[in-house]
Amino acid sequence: MIEEKFASGQSLIHQLDPKIRILTSIVLSVATALCDHLYLAGIYFLISIGLILMAGLNGMDVLKRLKPLFWFLLMIWIILPLSFDGETMVRLYGLKLTAPGVILCCKITIKSITILLIFTALIATMTIASLGNGLHRIHVPDKMVFLLLMSYRYISVIESEYKRLLRAAKFRGFTPKTNLHSYKTYAYLAGMLFVRASVRAERVYQAMLCRGFNQKFHTLDVYPSNRLNSKFLTGISVASLSLVIIEIFWV
Repeated sequence: MIEEKFASGQSLIHQLDPKIRILTSIVLSVATALCDHLYLAGIYFLISIGLILMAGLNGMDVLKRLKPLFWFLLMIWIILPLSFDGETMVRLYGLKLTAPGVILCCKITIKSITILLIFTALIATMTIASLGNGLHRIHVPDKMVFLLLMSYRYISVIESEYKRLLRAAKFRGFTPKTNLHSYKTYAYLAGMLFVRASVRAERVYQAMLCRGFNQKFHTLDVYPSNRLNSKFLTGISVASLSLVIIEIFWV
């Protein structure tokens, strides 16, 4: 199963309705992605830090979530400042570091980290069932919600099935190498995995029908309307809209 490390807690964020959290994350992430001013991007970053603090998340755990992003940003910082046209800041061994390239890298870095922090604070702090419930209540198509829930439920099952097939191949003397035989073996493994996943999916679907499945999303969780949800969504929306208006008239 996929780890839900941040899903348990009693913070203000954990008390919010999943629907509100999803809508808030969409509003903030879209506003951040469209931001083209470095200082305003910094304000969005501070908002994301505030959300992390409101969620009561451990800083080291959040940094671990950011580690894959840091490797991507490292490649951006290596390539972009040296290949972007503009005023040269530093020239070293025939390579020139341009000011527009550095500024663009700063924007990409701040915005990328901000969006990931927003989703960590608002989305990663709910269980997958709560996420499905929230998506259903904002009228995301049921098939997409079921696809998300079933993928979460059975991705670990498919992984264990793949490991079992690979272990069986190794028991028969298979040794992975960079040759045609190894490529064909992995292709056979992938094909067999798809076949078994299809058979299992049909079996699970028949079992669900036997239990009264009617292609509708049902949940026992109840999220009554309260002032906290409306105030939080209104506050974030007003802040985002204000920053967008400031950026429009800034230029």
